[in-house]
Amino acid sequence: MHIGENVDVIANARIAGEGRELLAHPHTARDGLFDLWVTGGRISDIAPSGNLRPRGAVLDAEGAWVVPGLWDHHVHFLQWALASSRPSVEHAGSPAEAAAFAAGITPQADGRRVLSRLATALWEAEPTRAVLDAATGDVPSYLLGVDVHSVWMNEAAFRREGIAPTESGLVRESAAFEVIDRLDDVEGSVADAAHVEVARRAAARGVVGIWDLEFGENHAPWRRRSDAGWDALRVFSNVYPDDLEDVLAQGLATGDPLAANPLVRLGMLKVIGDGALASGTAATSHDYDAHPHHRGVLGASPEQMADLVARAAAGGIATTIHAIGDAANTAALDAFARCDVPGRIEHAQLVSASDIPRFARLGVDASVQPQHLIDDRELTDRFWANQPARPYPLRDLRDAEANLLLGSDAPVSPLDPWIQMSAAVFRTDDAQDPWQPEQALEARTALAASTEGGSADPVAIEPGAVADLAVVAHDPLVATRDELRAMPVAATMIGGRLTHLG
Repeated sequence: MHIGENVDVIANARIAGEGRELLAHPHTARDGLFDLWVTGGRISDIAPSGNLRPRGAVLDAEGAWVVPGLWDHHVHFLQWALASSRPSVEHAGSPAEAAAFAAGITPQADGRRVLSRLATALWEAEPTRAVLDAATGDVPSYLLGVDVHSVWMNEAAFRREGIAPTESGLVRESAAFEVIDRLDDVEGSVADAAHVEVARRAAARGVVGIWDLEFGENHAPWRRRSDAGWDALRVFSNVYPDDLEDVLAQGLATGDPLAANPLVRLGMLKVIGDGALASGTAATSHDYDAHPHHRGVLGASPEQMADLVARAAAGGIATTIHAIGDAANTAALDAFARCDVPGRIEHAQLVSASDIPRFARLGVDASVQPQHLIDDRELTDRFWANQPARPYPLRDLRDAEANLLLGSDAPVSPLDPWIQMSAAVFRTDDAQDPWQPEQALEARTALAASTEGGSADPVAIEPGAVADLAVVAHDPLVATRDELRAMPVAATMIGGRLTHLG
């Protein structure tokens, strides 16, 4: 078989995820193997292997496991597509080391140096523009923060962007987003080729769909790709407040196709509720440890959040609010409560105990990125150890019946659902003990949260279901940490059409 070909039968497969209980009786199948029949893009039948004669195009799973097609519910897809061309400076342990490394990077064709994954929060010395200027000279140099909420720039970069320079050289939040948006303004053909490549890599990890939260106006580029025959992934493309009125004027609602291609649809309104932990801008109810009177910053007031939620809802557009600190999560939940509409919160990294049950009660999904809890464990222990709210409370949210949606926030962490599932289940990715293991999820919940509907409405493998599927080497419900993180994927399909074949 070949990529792009439609599968009629997946033979000799084991079933993982929701729906497996229907097939669990020991006498229903030889060695627990089944054949899945696909008709018109949906699963039409599931029968014990060999009971029916295969017809058409047959994909032999050879005893491997079939899982629902996976989703990454939070991606900055263009940034992720361009990330591989930007050297990482994450290894640098001081401003001088980072600046020296940047100075050794060859400028791009446009004359700028652009580096990624700058992590300053644990440095002993504060970054200054003078240090970066001394090393990088007159070449505009940009070091993007690991959380993409800040950029460290030299004098030449400030001059090029027409921005008043800061003493630290750092710009944060909306100013940083604007700079990153400019840096990502590449030729359409370059961006489209990069999208095709990272979509291919995503399909090779079993991914069938993404929620794209890329900065700026992103619908025109997705229409262009859609019209060019985009077929690699299902895509929901979100809108930011600056473009909300334009989208409402077009009469578009959440879930509507952006063009003739039904794979590309309108997502939600994305509201930035606060900053991020690594940049010190996540909004908290109590001071950051060892930083008196420092509690981050709200990106929108509670009144502005409620106004945006209401305006979007009136036009049929759902809203998701970026909220990392507990103060931002409270404000976001309050906004949905005041408007009496369901919604979604991105990150939910620090949540007060009283707010946890409000997610389910208000119908607000928790879109979380488990690898962040591993990457940020040292930052959390250093700056939030004395916060009364709970950091990364995945199990508490699950026990309160909140709908969990797993994602990556790529490029902040890799677009790979298996890495996110492993982090959620095992709470470590190296020799360190699991971090706050009492908040670990069961593998079944993590898998369900990596499907389109999330943990409370998981995709089931059953007759009538859309044939968005992946064939993997191990049973994800019993896989070890390392097996889960490196899960081999033999095939991925959207509506029965192969998008990956290993």
